[in-house]
Amino acid sequence: MHDLFDDLPAPDVVWFPDWLSPATATSMLERIIDEVAWRQDTMGTPAGRVPLPRLTAWQGEPDAVYVYSGIRNVPEAWTAAVGELKAAAEAASGSRFNSVLLNRYRNGADSMGWHADREPELGNEPVIASVSLGATRTFDLRHNRTGTVQSFALSSGSLLVMRGSTQAEWRHRVPKEPRIQGERINLTFRHVMPRGAAAARR
Repeated sequence: MHDLFDDLPAPDVVWFPDWLSPATATSMLERIIDEVAWRQDTMGTPAGRVPLPRLTAWQGEPDAVYVYSGIRNVPEAWTAAVGELKAAAEAASGSRFNSVLLNRYRNGADSMGWHADREPELGNEPVIASVSLGATRTFDLRHNRTGTVQSFALSSGSLLVMRGSTQAEWRHRVPKEPRIQGERINLTFRHVMPRGAAAARR
């Protein structure tokens, strides 16, 4: 029997819902909250610059400078817990990462809007490993052409790896969920090319 859902597009992702044990995830959350230098960035809108609805940090190798939403991210050095997660995420995904964007969602009012990670310095088919710690939050992927949405409940200790054409063909978001009071940390490990090399590949 033909299943109509077989014809729907699917993002090229691998999901490990129980990647870390609950105890390890709780320990990592506490360590990262304490050791990371969090900041409140602003983004440009038609009404002017407004605060991002979350706190952020950027860590990585010295040349891993990354620009998005008009924000120039110069990497801080790897901190201990983040470096441990980086090594584990590389082993799980079979990829090498030289940087990470950390997002701190203080409660369900913090969010991230629809977007794709398509900056030239990420390459044509970037591998992005997303680690979640703390409160479970919804993660939506929406197909650009059909509008098909696939949602994940990203629980503490889960790992979602996006790869292949996912960034070219899909957008993703973390919507507001006012009922959620707990805090969530998300780490998205990636490989950023030096900006000169990225420009040469355009």
